[in-house]
Amino acid sequence: MMTCLSVPCEEISWDTTVKLAKNMSLECVYPLADSVTQIEWFKIKMERESVAIFNPMFRGIIREAYTDRVYFSNQTAASNDMTLTFYNASEADVGFYSCFLHTFPFGTWEKVIRVVPSDSFEDAGPPNSQMVSEPGENVTLTCQPKEKCLLEEMSWEKIQPQQIDVLISCNLSHGRSYTSKYPRQILSNCSRGMKKAFVTIPNVTGSDSGLYRCGFKASTGEKETFVMRLTVTDGETNTQYILFVASGAGVLLLLVILITTITVIAYKRRRRQQQRGPFKDFWITQNRAANNYRNTFPASPPSDGAGEDIYVNHPTFSRVPRARV
Repeated sequence: MMTCLSVPCEEISWDTTVKLAKNMSLECVYPLADSVTQIEWFKIKMERESVAIFNPMFRGIIREAYTDRVYFSNQTAASNDMTLTFYNASEADVGFYSCFLHTFPFGTWEKVIRVVPSDSFEDAGPPNSQMVSEPGENVTLTCQPKEKCLLEEMSWEKIQPQQIDVLISCNLSHGRSYTSKYPRQILSNCSRGMKKAFVTIPNVTGSDSGLYRCGFKASTGEKETFVMRLTVTDGETNTQYILFVASGAGVLLLLVILITTITVIAYKRRRRQQQRGPFKDFWITQNRAANNYRNTFPASPPSDGAGEDIYVNHPTFSRVPRARV
């Protein structure tokens, strides 16, 4: 990645973007096996400002302006890890930093880190695809732009919560590529006229898990990005994952069976109520008719005299003889 540091434009490329935090670390790990003879940290302004210096023989020195604010995370003489840690960092610490190493026998090596305010740190967003791998495999991540345009720029990045590492950046129109100082061997394609991009991570380990972002810029100026999640698992983790998925599927199956049973019982109960409804109405109607029939007879029928038949008018039976009195 590149930007202008001054006017006229002085291009500067950076390898890592770090989110400003009260306590933050600027990671600098030399990936090769040769000896580090001296390392110096600079803040890059119009001129370079020395922050700290470390020599395996004479140990480290923190410059006065940064005393009690920064320290080397690892001061082991044989270590290639020269990470610089800030505490009580502030907005004044935003900017570009250089981790500049002198090595033997290969000479100098530099990594540039950009510190940005937290609201300017770009989140990866949800992944477009996922891949699961076992340790030791060679993993290849591939992406292809949707638009069929001539590509001008291409890049791969690894996204972490507090930092973004550039893996490779290509300026295809000028035929230039920039391989970052990421402490891991990465293989990628970078050629003029390419239609898709890939990055290969050989012999993956658990530390390679995370989000990877592929970015394109077309000659028309349009930009596209794709985010992929890589998960590197071991046998134990994989077994736990399978057991977790299986137990989750079992619980889901029991839940479906329970819901289905409740639904069937409720449906059958509703059907029985619907079938009893007409019969119940008929029974009520018959009871009412019988009651009406009984109520048509007087409670105390009149007597017309001893030994005579008494007849009662009824709508159904015209003359009904009663017992003699």
